[in-house]
Amino acid sequence: MKNNTEYSLKGDAFGLLGGMLWGIDTVLIGIVLAMSPLKNYVIIAPLVATFLHDFCSTIWLLIYTGFQKNLKLFFSSFKTRGAYVVMLAAIFGGPLGMTGYVQAIHYIGAGNTAIISAAYPAFGALLGRIFLKERLNRLGIFGLTLTVAATIVLGTVSGGGNQNSMIGFAFAIMCVVGWGSESVISSFGMREMLPDIALQIRQMTSAIVYLVVILPLFKGYRLVLNTLMNQPTILLIAITALAGSISYLMYYRSIKYIGPTIAMGLNISFSAWTVVFGFFAGSDFSILKIVIAIIIILGCVLTAGKPQDFMEQISKFKRE
Repeated sequence: MKNNTEYSLKGDAFGLLGGMLWGIDTVLIGIVLAMSPLKNYVIIAPLVATFLHDFCSTIWLLIYTGFQKNLKLFFSSFKTRGAYVVMLAAIFGGPLGMTGYVQAIHYIGAGNTAIISAAYPAFGALLGRIFLKERLNRLGIFGLTLTVAATIVLGTVSGGGNQNSMIGFAFAIMCVVGWGSESVISSFGMREMLPDIALQIRQMTSAIVYLVVILPLFKGYRLVLNTLMNQPTILLIAITALAGSISYLMYYRSIKYIGPTIAMGLNISFSAWTVVFGFFAGSDFSILKIVIAIIIILGCVLTAGKPQDFMEQISKFKRE
């Protein structure tokens, strides 16, 4: 029983840490899109930024996998069915989800995008209930409902008269569908492999699909080369990809430990962290936004179903 509790609490901690790091990733992507040469391209800049983000992430993860001495395990995983299930999840999460996410950031900003896309656990929970027969307890349902409701309120107070808001909203919904589907599909694949290996396959698949399919469709190779030649921009993309890679590592481990529904409910805290980190990056600030952000994080903890045990685990980490 104790081992099961510790296993669950690790999943909770990984989920929240992944959300915090994705908040950093989101703010940094917004900064990248405002830098030269990407700022001069409306349509293809988010696609190029996403490709370079996932490509750099693939490199970071290969280095990590090498240090963990899991390269042989990584290559042998392609003999399993789970690897191809993860590849399918990668298409939903990368080319569909991340494209929608970064395009939405371009049109409506990092804060609003994070807020809207934070609804993806609700879609994922619906899929989880249909395909995985997962059920949240009453406290978990309350926590997830509180989180989604708070993100909606935060979205209304963060609104504005941006003429591109509908386009941005559509891309954010595309992200919701992609990420919610990815979480559920990847949980099937990770039944046969380590979450770290699954993530390596995910990022590599996403980068390849962008390189071979999406960039040629939008004639984005030239902008890729121009961005690679711009040292400040590619350096920031690499740093952003590092934060994103660690975030994904935490998220995938959380899915493995506690299942996609609860993992998504915890990961949704990135919308609140984006508001916090965005303030330090010069974004608009209000007390109301911070209060709602705190409510979002509280809802994420409640989604785990055992907030008292979770806080005990946090205290344990601090003592260590």
